[in-house]
Amino acid sequence: MGEAIRNEPIPGTEAFAERLLGAATEALVLFGVYLGERLGLYDALADAGPCTSVELAARTDADERYVREWLEGQTVSGVLRVDDETARATDRRYSLPDAHVEVLTDRDSLYYLAPLGRLLAGAVAPLSDVVEAYRTGEGVPYAAYGSDLHEGQAAMNRPSFLRLLGEEWLPSIPDVDARLRGDPPARVADLGCGHGWSSIGMARSYPNVRVDGYDLDEPSVEAARRNAETYGVADRVSVEVRDASDPTLGGTYTLVTAFECVHDMANPVGALRTMRRLLTDNGVAIVADERVGDAFTAAGTDVERFLYGASTLHCLPVGRSDEPSAETGTIMRSDTFRSYAEEAGFASVEILPIENYFWRFYRLDP
Repeated sequence: MGEAIRNEPIPGTEAFAERLLGAATEALVLFGVYLGERLGLYDALADAGPCTSVELAARTDADERYVREWLEGQTVSGVLRVDDETARATDRRYSLPDAHVEVLTDRDSLYYLAPLGRLLAGAVAPLSDVVEAYRTGEGVPYAAYGSDLHEGQAAMNRPSFLRLLGEEWLPSIPDVDARLRGDPPARVADLGCGHGWSSIGMARSYPNVRVDGYDLDEPSVEAARRNAETYGVADRVSVEVRDASDPTLGGTYTLVTAFECVHDMANPVGALRTMRRLLTDNGVAIVADERVGDAFTAAGTDVERFLYGASTLHCLPVGRSDEPSAETGTIMRSDTFRSYAEEAGFASVEILPIENYFWRFYRLDP
C-alpha cells in the first residue's frame, strides 16, 4: 500500500500541471479579449484615453459592474494598465498601452489579432456536438459553429487580403500579374471566398478584373456582398452561394483561386477538378493552404500546434459533415495536396516562394 502513495510527483508531472494551468489562464484571457472586441471596449479606450469603469460603461452602453470586473481582469492579465490601483474601485482610470492599440483595434493592421477571441469562441461553440462526432464518426456542419467562427476568421484574414494579396503575393507571380493588369479584362473565380475580402482585394489592386466569388455559407455570402458595396467594387465583384465541387459551375477564367479552404472540403479533388475546368487554356490556379511540415513529427512546430487544435475542434468535423469525405483536416501536407491536384488533372503543381507564417502557396497549371 505504501508503494501506491507518492509523496513526490513523477518527474515532469508538476511542470505539465503548471503548463495546463497556464494554458487555461491564457484561454480565459483570450475570451476576455473576445468580450472587449465584441463590446467595443478596446475601441472606446483607444479613442477616449484613460477611463473609469463608469465612463467606459457609458461610452459603450454597457453595465458598469460588468465593465469594472473586465477592466480589473484585463489589467491583472497585462492587457490593460491602471493609473492608480489604490483609488476607489469606480475612480480608477484604465488605459490601453500604446503597444497594444494596433493589435486590438486597428482592423487594417497585419498585427490585428483581436478576432482570435471570436474565432476560438466559434471553434468551441458546438463542443458537445464535436464530442458526439468523435464517438459516432459523423461530422459537424459548418453552420453549427455560428457567426463567431466565420466572422472571426474573416476579420483575421481581412488585412492580408486587402493589403498583401494584390500588392505583394500576386505581383510576385509575373505572368499572372501582367495578365490581371492587361487587356482584355481578366476574369477571376474565387472559390470559398467567405466574406469576400480576397475577391475585394484582387478587384481593388487590379482595376480591370472582374471577380466571381463562390461560397457555400449563405451568411458569409451576404456579408461579402455588403463588403463589396462598402468598398465600391460591387460592379466588378459578384458573390454567389455555390459548392466549389459542383460540376455545373460554369464560366471561363484567367485565374481561379482558393484561399485557406481546400482542406475543409469533403471533396477537395472535385473542387480542384472544377478549378481546372473553369480555366482558359493558358489560365492559372492559385491555392493557399496551411504551411505544415512534410511529415508528422512529435515535436511539430508552433504553427502545427495551433492548426492541430483547429483541426480537432473544427476543420476535420466540418470536412466529415458531407459523405463521402476525404477527411483531410487542417494538416494538409504538400504531398497530400499534390496528390489531390494530380488526381484532378492538373499538369503541374509548384510551391511558390511566397513567405507567410501560416500559409503555403501553390500554383497549378492545367
